[in-house]
Amino acid sequence: MYKALIIDDEPMAREILETHLSKIDTINVLQSCKNANEAFNALTKHTIDLVFLDINMPDITGIMFARAIQGKTKVIFTTAYREYALDGFDLKAVDYLLKPISLERLMQAVSKFIEEHGATSAAVSEVQKFTFFKADRKMVKVDFDTITHLESAGDYVKIYLTNKTIVTRDTIVNCASKLPDTQFLRVHRSFMVNTKHIDSFTAEHINISKNAIPISRSYRDSILERLNTM
Repeated sequence: MYKALIIDDEPMAREILETHLSKIDTINVLQSCKNANEAFNALTKHTIDLVFLDINMPDITGIMFARAIQGKTKVIFTTAYREYALDGFDLKAVDYLLKPISLERLMQAVSKFIEEHGATSAAVSEVQKFTFFKADRKMVKVDFDTITHLESAGDYVKIYLTNKTIVTRDTIVNCASKLPDTQFLRVHRSFMVNTKHIDSFTAEHINISKNAIPISRSYRDSILERLNTM
């Protein structure tokens, strides 16, 4: 298992990366750091194989930090700014990921890192098949395959399972970040579906069991293209 650090000044960005990486059993995140100073201290205490590094940080930027540790550990840049890509590759980064980062894209980057170390990338595909949602004042374990669809309802999200429905106080965007985008599809600002449970679809609706889930006009072309190639 490879030891990793996350460095990002945005708490939500760190949380999303931690959630994604918890599903990749070849990566062990030893620490999640909010700035470069924390990360430098971590590097003095641990042998780190891989750093997930934001670029646009105050005081010491990700580029400055990467230059300082060059040759000591591998770096995967995580940023919302495409214009830094050239600097990233000049520093021989393993990969350069643009936010928001999907689990699938992150797995590709980790696989590339493992391949560069001469190891098989097969292990990276061995991801967990479940996640946890907060509901009824506890964290509830939910298998991906049991989810049929999700519906945003104000400050809450209804998560429809094959045998029940749970409600979590969250946004559909945050819930989506916990789900594999190879299996789940956003079809409307208020709906996401599990493609494994689709019974039929038209240009306007996706049918899951007795539920007709609307397809938004803004999502329609990309959704139909994906569904027609499945």
